Amino acid sequence: MKKVERLRSALLASLLLTAGTTALAQTAPPLKLGAILDMSGLYADITGSGSETAAKMAAEDFGGSVLGRKIEIIAADHLNKADLAASIARDMLDNQGVEAIIDVAASATALAAGEIAKARNKIAMFNGPGSIRLSNEACGPYTVHYVFDTFAQANTTGLAAVKQGLDTWFFLTADYAFGQDLEKDTTNVVVKAGGKVVGGVKHPLNTSDFSSFLLQAQSSKAKVVGLANAGGDTINAIKQAAEFGLTKSGQKLSPLLAFVTDIDSVGLETAQGLLLAEAFYWDLDDETRAFSKRFMERTKRVPTSAQAGVYSSVTHYLKAVKAAGSTDAAAVMKIMKATPINDFFAKNGRIREDGRMVHDMYLFEVKKPSESKGRWDDYKLLATVPGDEAFQPLAQSRCPLLKK
Repeated sequence: MKKVERLRSALLASLLLTAGTTALAQTAPPLKLGAILDMSGLYADITGSGSETAAKMAAEDFGGSVLGRKIEIIAADHLNKADLAASIARDMLDNQGVEAIIDVAASATALAAGEIAKARNKIAMFNGPGSIRLSNEACGPYTVHYVFDTFAQANTTGLAAVKQGLDTWFFLTADYAFGQDLEKDTTNVVVKAGGKVVGGVKHPLNTSDFSSFLLQAQSSKAKVVGLANAGGDTINAIKQAAEFGLTKSGQKLSPLLAFVTDIDSVGLETAQGLLLAEAFYWDLDDETRAFSKRFMERTKRVPTSAQAGVYSSVTHYLKAVKAAGSTDAAAVMKIMKATPINDFFAKNGRIREDGRMVHDMYLFEVKKPSESKGRWDDYKLLATVPGDEAFQPLAQSRCPLLKK
């Protein structure tokens, strides 16, 4: 009888312990990641709801929780306003319990949100913005610039163009941090390769009429008109350049940052022959196609490099949190920088001391309509550029964290 009572007592204790553990897990606060995105403006197709979807896919594929905490993705629209991005980041980190900031499409907004995260010793992983300042002057101990930057875009596209004899350039530049950095970095590449910049003009963000800028580009007689802009600005510039007959007159149009969604919007008839650099393409191999198929089932479009990078970076972060047994930024970032990234997005990618995630870049040519098998079949791979060649060498970094 006493043996039965002891068994009952042990069973009751076990049940109470299990119930207590379950209750503790249920009351543990969720691990929140804050995506600050362009949900409604000229970068909405590049990041926007697609980036939110990619982050949620990463959380689901990880199992939905880590360290007994449910993973939550919260998203907000920064409306392409730097002050609003900073305000959102401040509210997420101070009031909503967000552990890390992700994406932050556009450079001016990323620079603003990054300063807020830096002041609070929180991790910020940038996927949509391109300004090289994010891993240079604005670098932080917990900042990661994941997908691309202006140096890599310029180095991959500009160098290839000059090698083909396209050695005189005119720039149409979006007048904010990203556009200015992209023009500067491409100019350096062109001049170093033996080319020459014959002129340029800056345009406001979200420009609808490029006619006056394109006339200046035409009159410059430059062999290449470099588009140092992105999103809707790139789409409008390409379409209007075609209407002006700019490419038919012999000038080559080079979008220095373009995404597959931009090419889809422009159409192959207009975009064919464009040279562009990308960090990712949905149709590269079986792994990229498998992820893209799942992504398309939710969004009805293929992922951009920024959106694919969101999935990869969120997964890398969650793995580091699990390994660290903590969400402490220093502990997590130490593991993130020590662990190579091998997934559908990057092979042997690594996060350097300055926060730059180094990985291969790709040079593509846009297909002719006759070469495409259907919608989204837009690119021909011309070259794979190793990460160490594509991105700014660490020795040239202006990141104040580095010991010179």
